[in-house]
Amino acid sequence: MPIRLKDIALDLGVSVVTVSKVLRNHQDISSDTRDRVLTRIKELNYQPNWAARSLVTGKSHLMGLVVPDLVHPFFAQVAKAASRVLRKQGYSLIISSSEEDAELEKREIEQMVGRNLDVLIIASAQRGLESFRRLDEQNKPYILLDRRFKRLAANFIGTDEAKVGKMATEHLIENGCRRIAHIGAKYLSPAIERAKGYRQTLASHGISVPESFLVCRTHGDASGDLMGYEAMELLLKQDPRPDGVFCYNDPTAMGAMMAILDHGLRIPEDIAIIGCGNTNYASALRVPLSSVDQNSEILGGCVAKLALSLLARENGARQPEKILLEPKLVVRASSRRASIGLEN
Repeated sequence: MPIRLKDIALDLGVSVVTVSKVLRNHQDISSDTRDRVLTRIKELNYQPNWAARSLVTGKSHLMGLVVPDLVHPFFAQVAKAASRVLRKQGYSLIISSSEEDAELEKREIEQMVGRNLDVLIIASAQRGLESFRRLDEQNKPYILLDRRFKRLAANFIGTDEAKVGKMATEHLIENGCRRIAHIGAKYLSPAIERAKGYRQTLASHGISVPESFLVCRTHGDASGDLMGYEAMELLLKQDPRPDGVFCYNDPTAMGAMMAILDHGLRIPEDIAIIGCGNTNYASALRVPLSSVDQNSEILGGCVAKLALSLLARENGARQPEKILLEPKLVVRASSRRASIGLEN
């Protein structure tokens, strides 16, 4: 017969509520009681029946994260940080990839709702609001991550994207670049805001570039390296070609760098490159990549804490929260032209 919470409570002379709080890592349990309960649970190899608990409490102690690409370093880092915070509070994170496919994302969201996940965290590939309207109708808590919709009042956590574009473009200008191109993505809110920051910064410096210097692709995060390579190939056909490129994200920048090197050009001497995301292997590339850091680990921790706070609210009352993290410039060899005397 399976061991029950009641059995452990009777064995230790404590209440079932106390044992349950220990399992959920509540802070109002003494360290002595916590140690006794955890020791006995381990001795008995107790396995919580989460399905049964879900029927009683209405909570699954599961949260869902839907991202456009599981391989993308930014989303991987966010997921890792979020999972770390949730685990300490007795929650597990179920992660799914939409592969930048809006219909697949809708199905993933429906499945997560069907499994009664407590909160959904979504970096959406959709262009419409149907799925989110349905979540609102079902009173299912959700948080938009990294990507948002202008016409949707929803909890959102992301980065000040316009500042990302300004920061990256300003850095290239400071390093002597004047023919600055941008490789971006269509439709995605971060891409739109980063491109806006890029344009505003060029204008503030009185720098004019041809419209062909702004190359956008449909997919921004899935297969970013391939997109970056193809986009850079187009830019290299320009006459004159760019002397600096701000890329939507680091995978895109890596693809662009590969194209530049394949054409026998030098980075940063011929073309300076900067990306966004500050992936943890950016410094280990053949030419270490400059990037704008989005604080992915802090972002993941913030989204987990917000998800937990949504569950603590009564009747979901409270206005949706909007949290924007400040980006940070990380300079490496791919854009450091001024130090080697290449200012134009």
